[in-house]
This record gives sequence, structure tokens and C-alpha cells, in this order.
Amino acid sequence: MNNPHLDRACALLGSQDRLAAALKIKSPSISEWRKRGQVPPNRCVAIEVLTDGAVTCHQLRPDLYPASGAMTVAEPDEMRMAG
Repeated sequence: MNNPHLDRACALLGSQDRLAAALKIKSPSISEWRKRGQVPPNRCVAIEVLTDGAVTCHQLRPDLYPASGAMTVAEPDEMRMAG
């Protein structure tokens, strides 16, 4: 069960090995995520940041990060201005 958004994150960073290095983990961990089709919740925000919001937490884990009204990490300045 593959997650195309995880594949996209790997492509945006240049490779699975580069994404793993940026996350400070080993590449086989990402291979496991690909097999399961699911990114661990504690890695979603980092991937969104590393891809400059091109791959969102919602895309990686829609079960945990709903789309409607959800704030992504790419929007913190807007929230500070609103508060």
C-alpha cells in the first residue's frame, strides 16, 4: 500500500535517502512507511516543512489532519496576525 504523497516528498528532496537524512533517520524506515502506506504522525510536520508545504500533513495522514479548516505549518504567520 503506497502513499503517493510520501513518494512526492522523496522526489522533492531528491531521493528517499535524502529525505531520511533530513529527518535524521535511516532510509529503511521510510521503506517501511511505504509498505504500510502510512507515515508516523510525529514525522508529518517535519515532512511538510522540508517540502515547503508542497506535501501537507493532511495529504500524508488525512485520518489525523482533516482538510476543512485545518491549519498547516505553512500558515503560522497568518495565525499570529489574526491573534
